[in-house]
Amino acid sequence: MKALIVYDSLHGNTEQIAKAISGALKDDVRVERVGSVDSGALDSAGILIIGSPTHGGRPTPAMQKFIDSIPEKLIKGMKVAACDTRLAGRMVRMFGYAAPRAAASLQSRGAVLVLPPEGFAVAKTIGPLKEGELERAAKWAEGLRQ
Repeated sequence: MKALIVYDSLHGNTEQIAKAISGALKDDVRVERVGSVDSGALDSAGILIIGSPTHGGRPTPAMQKFIDSIPEKLIKGMKVAACDTRLAGRMVRMFGYAAPRAAASLQSRGAVLVLPPEGFAVAKTIGPLKEGELERAAKWAEGLRQ
């Protein structure tokens, strides 16, 4: 499986999750920060994994712009998965999270969601990740191999 992980990270937490996912896949995996992805990487990806911090209940503007910019000929039928980093708490839940919105955006453009969106918890706004989240990300990634 040739995987492309595209992430955005404001404080380094989502980058850590992206690297944990990459390490768990152990196949031909390319990890790119949003904004530095070239079209060749998208052309050759068997699966696209999106990772974004939750920013106002949504993916970051840069990540949403990336999702919206994927050419229609590539996104139709592409296998995708989405994850995010997020705070826990009632107020945050009211606004929603990045991964479900990113997944819905990808699906609305014709992509095929291969796993339910997943969120990974940070202890405070700038982090760090809560204990065990990197291991949980690696376990989530195992579902991508099936």
